[in-house]
Amino acid sequence: MALLAAGLGLAGWIIRTIGLAPGGETGMGWVDHWIRGQGLWGEAVFLAIGCAATAAGMPRQAVAFLGGYAFGAGLGTVLALVAQSLGCALSFGWARLVGRDWAARRLEGRFGRRLRPLHDRLVASPFGATLALRLLPVGNNLALNLLAGLSGLRLAPFLAASAVGYLPQTLVFSLLGDGVAVDRTAQIILGGALFLVSVALGIWLLRREPPAA
Repeated sequence: MALLAAGLGLAGWIIRTIGLAPGGETGMGWVDHWIRGQGLWGEAVFLAIGCAATAAGMPRQAVAFLGGYAFGAGLGTVLALVAQSLGCALSFGWARLVGRDWAARRLEGRFGRRLRPLHDRLVASPFGATLALRLLPVGNNLALNLLAGLSGLRLAPFLAASAVGYLPQTLVFSLLGDGVAVDRTAQIILGGALFLVSVALGIWLLRREPPAA
C-alpha cells in the first residue's frame, strides 16, 4: 500500500513535470476532458466509472487519487467514498446472488482451510472485523467484498464498516491527488502522515478484535 501511494504520487509528479496535466491530451487528459471542471456531468461520470472500477477490482486508493485530482481534496473524498461504497455493494451483491452455494461447498474443503479463519472472524464480528481489515494496508478490497457476499454476512453492517474504514485512506489519497493537481508539496506530505496514522489504527483495532471461536 505504501508502494501504491508512492507510485501514484510519482506518476502524478511525472505527468505534471512533462506537461501532461492538467489539460493534456495524454496521461490524465481524459480526466480533464470528461470529469474535471464538468460540473454535475463530471461528477456523475466519475461516480459511474469509480463504482464500476472498484467493483471490478481496481484499487480503491486509485479512485480516491483521481477524485482528489479532479475535484480537490474535499469533494474528491466525498465522491470517491460514494463510488467505493457503491462498488463494494455491487461486488458483494454479485457474489451473494451468483456464488453463495459454491462458496459453502468450498469452505468445507481444502480451499476453505485458507479462508476459514477470515470467514469466521467476519461472521463473529461483521462490523469490527471489517473495519479493522479496511484500515490495514494489506489485503484485497475485491476479495473481501466477494468473501463477505459469499459468507452470508448482512450487507448493512459490512457496508457501513467498509465506508468508515475506507474514509481515512480515501482522504489520504484524495489529498495526494489534489496535491499533484495544484502542486502542493505540503499537502502530499500531510497525506503520507495520515496514511501512517490510518495503518496504525487498523493494526490496533485488529488486535482488539477477539479471535473467532
